[in-house]
Amino acid sequence: MLAASGTNLFVATHFFLSSGGGSVFLSTNYGSSWTAVNTGLETNLNFNVLAVIGTNLFAGTRGPGTSGSASIWKRPLSQMITSVETFSTDLPSQFSLDQKYPNPFNPKTTINYSVSQVSFVTIKVYDVLGREVATIVNENKPVGNYRVEFDSGKLVSGIYFYRLQAGNFIQTKKMVLLK
Repeated sequence: MLAASGTNLFVATHFFLSSGGGSVFLSTNYGSSWTAVNTGLETNLNFNVLAVIGTNLFAGTRGPGTSGSASIWKRPLSQMITSVETFSTDLPSQFSLDQKYPNPFNPKTTINYSVSQVSFVTIKVYDVLGREVATIVNENKPVGNYRVEFDSGKLVSGIYFYRLQAGNFIQTKKMVLLK
């Protein structure tokens, strides 16, 4: 069983535990890693349904065998998703690159952007002469709103440009680094 809430994925299965019992797992990084979140849930269960409704995760379960008793497990998302900052649960309808903040900045700044269709996304930083000085994002991204932090590292004070390219969409914005 699979359910999603924003960029968070939940899966319910009985194959993860050596005892053969059921468990619920959460991934906050598109399935690269998983964490068990089945606190308060018996482990010897079969899952019939898994759903996110409002601010809760629900699991419909049945005990082992054909005569096992059915139950519903409910857990608030806030108890499971604690280290992930939710930027927005609304899916964007167009690509966009927001003006970063703070501007001017020293030494770190945040850049927000939206991806309206699955795309290979790059965000690069250029100096005033057009030389690439940093690559911030360089990967496939699903539809969503994103926030990335840029650390200016060893760059000198001055004007820089950051450029988002996603498919045929290209947009450039200016930022000022003051050290």
